[in-house]
Amino acid sequence: MKIITDSSSLLSPAEGEALGVTVTPACAVIDGEVYRDYIDIDSEEFLKRIEAGAVPTSSQPAIGDVLDVFEGCDEEMLYLSIGDGLSGTYQNAMGAKNSIDENDHIHVVDTRTLAGALHYLVCKAAKLRSEGVGIETIKSELQKSIDVSVSFVIPADFDFLKRSGRLTPIAAKIGGMIKLVPVLTQTADMKRITPFVIKRSNKKAMEAIIGHLQSMGVDENFVISVCHGGAECVAESVCEQLKERFPDTEVELFALSPALITHGGPGSIVVQAIRK
Repeated sequence: MKIITDSSSLLSPAEGEALGVTVTPACAVIDGEVYRDYIDIDSEEFLKRIEAGAVPTSSQPAIGDVLDVFEGCDEEMLYLSIGDGLSGTYQNAMGAKNSIDENDHIHVVDTRTLAGALHYLVCKAAKLRSEGVGIETIKSELQKSIDVSVSFVIPADFDFLKRSGRLTPIAAKIGGMIKLVPVLTQTADMKRITPFVIKRSNKKAMEAIIGHLQSMGVDENFVISVCHGGAECVAESVCEQLKERFPDTEVELFALSPALITHGGPGSIVVQAIRK
């Protein structure tokens, strides 16, 4: 069984290969030039380009790249896509699948998430495969995690989120507010970003997130991930707060990929929880 994902899982192609997973890179576009995640540019260099005044946009993996992976392989394939609506990647993968006549062996899963939560799903799928679990059972087990997951974004720059088009209209209006800390989350259909709360400090914003995680019953049966767009010290502090409040829960720290920094903006913090 071949497992496929894209770099929105925060896996580079090399890291994916070590897991036995094929990773197609998402892309960031700067001044008309396309940069593939983790191949042509890393997050540190990407942030330097932004600091120098670059205004990037993002692009999902090219349909040709996905088609190349799908074609010429008769074994079962499991494609774990960034959430539909958060990117065009899912529709891209479905288009690639539907262009192949005999495609029953290709399974495209809308994970409804990205970043740390998607990273967990990919690792879970690889682990289950190594244990000899069949593809339908793997899909069922992944869905149990997908159905109990949540994501929060604390943006530092609303201009990036506005340009991405993934904000609801009301969320876009918040961008003009000063000296407030908005926390965003996914809409009920998981396809767009909408306000969760607005607080006057990062500490109060985190308290609101922690309160929601507690109401979900987050415990040792969950994984919490904290991702950052070049704000490692802030992210480490967030991790410590979460570990203090959820001592039995695994907390992971990641740097966002260049394409995902384009979504959330430099300095953004993403907090996610997903059931194991």
